[in-house]
Amino acid sequence: MIVPDENTSYRRILIVAWPIILSSISVPLLALVDTAVIGNLGDAALLGAIAIGGMIFNFIYWGFGFLRMGTTGLIAQEVGREHWLDVRAILYRAGLLGILIGVSLVLTQSLIASAAFSIIDGSHSVESAAMEYFQIRILGAPISLANLAIIGFLLGCQDTRGLLVIQVSVNLINIVLDLLFVVVFNMSVTGVALASVLAEIFALGLGMIFVAGQFRRRGLSLRPAWVEVWQPRALVRMLAVNRDIMIRTLSLTFGFAWFTNQGAAGGDITLAANTVLIHFVTFSAFFLDGIALAAETLVGQAIGARRRRLVERIIVLSTHLSVATAIMMAIVIYLSGNLVISVLTNVVQVREFAAVYFLWVVAAPLISVWCYLLDGVFIGATRTAEMRNAMVASLAIYLAIWWLTKPFENHGLWLSLMAYYVARSLTLFIYLPRLIRGVEEPKT
Repeated sequence: MIVPDENTSYRRILIVAWPIILSSISVPLLALVDTAVIGNLGDAALLGAIAIGGMIFNFIYWGFGFLRMGTTGLIAQEVGREHWLDVRAILYRAGLLGILIGVSLVLTQSLIASAAFSIIDGSHSVESAAMEYFQIRILGAPISLANLAIIGFLLGCQDTRGLLVIQVSVNLINIVLDLLFVVVFNMSVTGVALASVLAEIFALGLGMIFVAGQFRRRGLSLRPAWVEVWQPRALVRMLAVNRDIMIRTLSLTFGFAWFTNQGAAGGDITLAANTVLIHFVTFSAFFLDGIALAAETLVGQAIGARRRRLVERIIVLSTHLSVATAIMMAIVIYLSGNLVISVLTNVVQVREFAAVYFLWVVAAPLISVWCYLLDGVFIGATRTAEMRNAMVASLAIYLAIWWLTKPFENHGLWLSLMAYYVARSLTLFIYLPRLIRGVEEPKT
């Protein structure tokens, strides 16, 4: 683990960041294999089922992403204070909360399925296959949500190499099981869902090995005393942090769902072109998020150690690296755009339509870089109330600008999305001086 100090450098931040970036890039590979094994069964309905099922679970797990984000900030601060008993207690509180939420999702799966499929307008064959996928995949919810707590723990401890090992191993296991269940045993969408559940179980076991290693190096056992975990004040704080992050995440989810929905309202070509273009935005986000997550854990530890000047230094260095990364991503997107669009779609109308709006995605990394970085800083500082307020205000600004720019059609939609990034950055930046002033200095 790299403990931040006054000599924290670009190199130290990059050492924390690069495993996060690599582990993030490995995720689309799994989605690609899922699509390939099902897409070669000769039934388009099965491919649609995987897309719908994946969308449902992405929404569920993203909605409970506070189990990762809140855990990272709380643990990073206790690591900075070197309070390892508290670190262990936070992990178990978050893990137990994730399991309880996951069990609740399993018990209420019929209600979740009814709500989800009432919104989705798919054919009978697509929805039938998607339901098969859902009924298997939902059984892994307690494990998946507990894994979010472990990811938050590893990030808070700066064990990003451990995170990389887990992510890559799990994706490889998932891919092997996909091929075994679908290609060999002909289990179709059920096999894809079962592969995901078994891979999550493997992730939990591997994650606990890394957790045990962290505790063993501090002379602690993996098993805590119940009295450490059951601390009412600490539980209330964790729930408050998670509540704020959940509101913030739901607002963010709504914002991007709105973008997709308005693209669909513009017609099939508009929707298809926007879907192609948003892949560029997502790809650049992997790299920008890597620096932001490194800043998240480093800022959290510096705040725990009560080093205000170090917090300022980490923010400055992370800003330089984030801006450099954004410029690099903009150049890569600009140079590779035509080739990537031609690979993603062979529909001439979609290619031509995407080309009209291509410069928006070239600009996206340069515009969004600030909100990614500030998100990391505020999560590390566990200033989640400010994040909640900033996101709700930004969403209102986004929708207002979309309404004002409706006459410009899809250009107006992309402009409103860029304005959303700017609003998220500015609303958090307003709070930044107060965050820095709030860092306690060590008593002398």
